[in-house]
Amino acid sequence: MAKVRFHDNNEYITAPEEVSKFLQSQEIIYEHWGVDRLDANLRDNYNLTDEEKQQILDAFRPEIEDISKRRGYLTADIVVLSDQTPNLDELLVKFKAEHHHTDDECRFCVDGHGIFAIKGKDGRYFDVEMEPGDLISVPSYSRHYFTLMDDRKIKAIRLFVTPAGWEAIY
Repeated sequence: MAKVRFHDNNEYITAPEEVSKFLQSQEIIYEHWGVDRLDANLRDNYNLTDEEKQQILDAFRPEIEDISKRRGYLTADIVVLSDQTPNLDELLVKFKAEHHHTDDECRFCVDGHGIFAIKGKDGRYFDVEMEPGDLISVPSYSRHYFTLMDDRKIKAIRLFVTPAGWEAIY
């Protein structure tokens, strides 16, 4: 389950119901879909074929369709970052630059870990530390950035309305 960490005092929210309540107060969608239905080779593999990516998307098709109806998402794909990713350190520098999007930024963590650092409604910054099975949707125009945790890997389903709306505005 996701955790929330506040930048100013390093305090955490870890209880699932409190995490959900806080994120809802920030208009951030948080859901936990779990990953138990996936074979281990689809979770632990960071060199996926197109067929394996499609298997992951198919495994979560009901949830993808449900949130897409609610939020207007039209596209779903898989992003994979790990030490096998060429220029990973350069990408992470780019991702850590604070930005926003004209669409929601919606990610479902299939494996690995990631951190969305978000500027809260009160101007206070907090991290959402994602675990496998967590979905987060950061609202459009919310200032944020993304980075990896110590394992330096994440495999995630990305959902968005249009590719243009997903482009970062720094």
